[in-house]
Amino acid sequence: MVADDHPLFRQALVMAVEAVAPQARIIEAATLDRAVEVSIATSDLLLVLLDLKMPGSAGFSGVALLHAERPSVPILVISSAEAQIASPEARRYGAVGFIGKDQPLSVMEEAIAAALGGQSPPSLPAGETDAMADKVAALTPTQLRVLLGVLDGRLNKQIAFDLGVAESTIKSHMTTILAKLGVQNRTQAALAARALGLGAGR
Repeated sequence: MVADDHPLFRQALVMAVEAVAPQARIIEAATLDRAVEVSIATSDLLLVLLDLKMPGSAGFSGVALLHAERPSVPILVISSAEAQIASPEARRYGAVGFIGKDQPLSVMEEAIAAALGGQSPPSLPAGETDAMADKVAALTPTQLRVLLGVLDGRLNKQIAFDLGVAESTIKSHMTTILAKLGVQNRTQAALAARALGLGAGR
């Protein structure tokens, strides 16, 4: 899957995939919601090429959500964000690699081939995994959506409406989220997630 909101750049990524895996079936997504739908519906998904800045996404929420939905599918982030900062963060939330959009097509092809082969792209710095980032990354897809609702300042009943569930269900999720993150309240949970970049730009 190629997930990017810029048609021309999607086309460039499609060309890069075709050069590496000419027999691959490529699905395109222009929003995070569409990317999540595709990831759930496509049982034989082998790789996700993901732009960080897409409609419906903020910070590293796209990486976290897609990784939570399909933890066994490698995610290769292709972004214009500063690589030295964004690459370790993207890895914390489940990405196998990070390639800057300013890199030549040959570098992207090399990274795609490595990811399809089950290897981390050579341009990925090792980085250290933060304990709290591990906790956020361990949340389920629904728990991540609830946490993103909290980051947006939405009440439990508003989040429940957004997700189409009962308010009591959201309260139950919040209890689990607080326990998983090891924090005492919604404010601390939001601060922890925002400090890790999950709510950047929200």
